[in-house]
Amino acid sequence: MNLLVVLDALLDEAHVSRAAHRLNMSQPAVSSALQRCRDLFGDPLLERGRGGMTRTLLAERLRAPLRSILSEVEALLDRGDVPLDRIERVVRITTADDPAAMLACPLIEEISRTAPGITIVFKPWQGQDAVIREILDGATDLAIAVLDREIENVEIRKLLDVDYVVAMRRNHPAAADFTLDAWLAWPHVVVSGRGDLRTPLDAQLAASGRRRRVGLSVASFQLVPKVLAETDLIAMLPQHSLAAQSEFDLVLHRPPVPVEGFPLHMAWHARQTRDTAVQHVANVIRAVFQRAGG
Repeated sequence: MNLLVVLDALLDEAHVSRAAHRLNMSQPAVSSALQRCRDLFGDPLLERGRGGMTRTLLAERLRAPLRSILSEVEALLDRGDVPLDRIERVVRITTADDPAAMLACPLIEEISRTAPGITIVFKPWQGQDAVIREILDGATDLAIAVLDREIENVEIRKLLDVDYVVAMRRNHPAAADFTLDAWLAWPHVVVSGRGDLRTPLDAQLAASGRRRRVGLSVASFQLVPKVLAETDLIAMLPQHSLAAQSEFDLVLHRPPVPVEGFPLHMAWHARQTRDTAVQHVANVIRAVFQRAGG
């Protein structure tokens, strides 16, 4: 069982030193465990490549069942009598930078007070399909994302209904008399983790014979307010993404075309439902978003 715990960390980190640090073990001990696992499964499991180690095909296939087995064992041994403030655990949260910025301070403040042995790891959001794979594979404990369908073995809860606003610097030429023509006369910022230049908004505009010009595509929501404050670019952003960046003197308008908001969800694998640490973090996240939603 101890060997499987080490293997879980190795497959998750794909790095011997990071796995050793995470397990509070020496690097030689983890390297030795990796060799034992290679002998046990008859497979290299981790192979050296350009830029670091990569998981073999068998290693990828092992991740989900291994995480499921260890979670079931943890649930079996957890008799519910371990105080929250005595739990030692890493809880991984996959989310975009926007919810992470909103969450980080209140989440850490509450966790430090109630469960100081829990370490929070924020993992980058790389699209809905990647998030679903991470949940199913056990590569993340919680995910905050837009999930538009039910997924077998995944629990999904709505956190917040998000509305869009159009933002620009206060003395922007389009700020005083904001119209559809004024909005489309200036270049826009698009937020995309894949570097996309088009979004569903562009298809909506094209259907009515209009178009916009995208002047910048970035991967981070949190970068946008500074860009807007110092340029003539305009952006349509989730309203709550601007709440923590009040130092930038921006003007906000409702979009001049009908734009539907979206529900933001939190999700976890069904096996995590009985995990005290994960559910405590989930409850804190839920409370933070409830306050944000007013």
